[in-house]
Amino acid sequence: MAMRQTRRPLGRSPRSELGVIDYTLAKRALLRDARLGVLGLTDICDAHPELMRAARYVGEPTKNDCPVCGRVKLVLLAYVYGDGLRDQNGRVWSIETGLRMTAANPGACCYVVEVCTNCQWNHLHESFTARRTATG
Repeated sequence: MAMRQTRRPLGRSPRSELGVIDYTLAKRALLRDARLGVLGLTDICDAHPELMRAARYVGEPTKNDCPVCGRVKLVLLAYVYGDGLRDQNGRVWSIETGLRMTAANPGACCYVVEVCTNCQWNHLHESFTARRTATG
């Protein structure tokens, strides 16, 4: 007995098949604490050198100015983690590729990070989790 391939309804993207967590409120709280002086710039502008390299060469530009320095536009990076990804686990990808990989691997997670290439500010923007089916 051959298994039928399930088709995705028209107009549905991999993004619509994923559980989403938005970190906007956490970002607002962090930036508020920085403005109030509770956190210093060294506390919030601390991107790892590998993250900065990925941001420069792989990052996808946005239309949003950096909320800390305001000098450059933020870039987005996607990191995908999942047990079934083997050597592709934890690598940086384009956003669309990361979402496709996550949707194709139940239990996988795609973390989208926003980065300023000028002041090294970075923050988790969103995370996407592949939903497990009732049988899987």
